[in-house]
Amino acid sequence: MKEKTVKINYTTKQKITLQEFIDILNRSTLGERRPVDDEKCIQGMLDHADILVLAMDGEKIVGVARAISDFNYACYLSDLAVDVAYQKMGIGEELIKKVKEQLEEGCKIILLSAPAAVEYYPKVGFTQHPSAWVLA
Repeated sequence: MKEKTVKINYTTKQKITLQEFIDILNRSTLGERRPVDDEKCIQGMLDHADILVLAMDGEKIVGVARAISDFNYACYLSDLAVDVAYQKMGIGEELIKKVKEQLEEGCKIILLSAPAAVEYYPKVGFTQHPSAWVLA
């Protein structure tokens, strides 16, 4: 496991390739709930994202936040993925902060939590909403 003194840089300027995105999804375990075998779908997820923030340890992508937003009322944080070797270092919280910095004041960040992350989001300021609906 990495030391907590690792210097992580965050960027919204760098692009991510299809393979890099699939790799970080898998290294975060989010790949278990994403269609990583469907390259067309994954590429569409990247192509149509409004916000993409990368967490970098040197040249290595160790985290990603991907969101879709109108920037004023609602922002759907569709992916928050941090390499398991880099978790519990504040990277996820910083990725959320970097997403929020791109939004107008008062814009809500909305997400659907992975089952393993249900306990994480209240710790970083999210409140649970009693009625979320999904149409597959």
